[in-house]
Amino acid sequence: MILVACSCQQRPPFFSFKMGIPSAITRALKLSAAAYLFSALLLVFLPHHFNTDLKLGNSFAQHIISYAVIFSMFLCWELTHHLHQVLHTKRFVFAPPKGSAAAETNPSEPLLVALEESSPTSLLKYLAYLDLCMVCENNADYWRRAAFFEETGETYKRVAAVCLRPLEQLASKLVQGLEGSPDDKAYRISDQLQSSTNPRLNSKCYELLNNFQLYSWSARAIASLTAHSHNEDRFGVAQLSGSNAAVISTLIACLLAVETLMGKKSSLQPSHNSMGPFGIKLATFNTGRRDVGTGKRRDDPLYSKAYAMADVLRTSIYCIVSAFHHEMLTSAKAGLLEKDWITSGKPPFGTREFLLQKLHLFLDFQAS
Repeated sequence: MILVACSCQQRPPFFSFKMGIPSAITRALKLSAAAYLFSALLLVFLPHHFNTDLKLGNSFAQHIISYAVIFSMFLCWELTHHLHQVLHTKRFVFAPPKGSAAAETNPSEPLLVALEESSPTSLLKYLAYLDLCMVCENNADYWRRAAFFEETGETYKRVAAVCLRPLEQLASKLVQGLEGSPDDKAYRISDQLQSSTNPRLNSKCYELLNNFQLYSWSARAIASLTAHSHNEDRFGVAQLSGSNAAVISTLIACLLAVETLMGKKSSLQPSHNSMGPFGIKLATFNTGRRDVGTGKRRDDPLYSKAYAMADVLRTSIYCIVSAFHHEMLTSAKAGLLEKDWITSGKPPFGTREFLLQKLHLFLDFQAS
């Protein structure tokens, strides 16, 4: 897993390196002082014949030289480490120069090529997903995000595909190899994960969640792009292409899969169970065994990763629901919520009924 910590508006590399020099000097002073004191204490415990030889040349000048050498070594180490951080956390912009002919005709092609053709575990792909996430979430590169909503809709479809593919793979791999119906799969996974003594299953789940950063960028990027399409999509390509329904369905399916991994068991309830304040039929999720399953595993690193992933997916879904809340409520009152916002095909995890119930909870801001 690659974690990149950087701000949206980054300074030039030389300026970033210059800003980190004072902190590097401070750390070098602290480390060199500790190393010098340790070496002085070590002299006390040396055998007598070694100690005598060292004391003969022990002078103030030699102490200064010794400390200066130690400080120089640590300063070089800290500066090299800081330079490494500056160069490897610098945002790489996959776009032609603004104002050029390529920027006017097809500014999204370099980014899409990097996302579609680079190796799955390459640094180039991670940098491309980071760039895509920043373009979708922030207004600094508004002209690049506007290019996603071009009239033909092909660019938007490609962007949605590269974002949804990792999430679909995450959801499907969580149940890969298990037999039975989709509902049975959810219960069987939850039962197997109640115990942390299953090394094969745990190692497989660890391997899946090692790409947490990539999944997070994918979910955040497509959720922000979908939310921005409410006001910026002049041609309606997001709605007409069916991408909105695919995004909601994939995010909810992935959330259900991750919640199952955490030990949360959900059951499909009759539609007449309860009604929300807007006339929305709500589902009551059965979590009777949730505390038993998760209580024993909260200290497990796998649970922590799954919890973080669920939080990202939940926030992404709420981002879309907040932008399209009025439209979703209108569809729900007309009985068209499933038709408008849930794909007709089989979801990567669970059933269409499960996805619809979960969407009702998000509409009433009760999903947790």
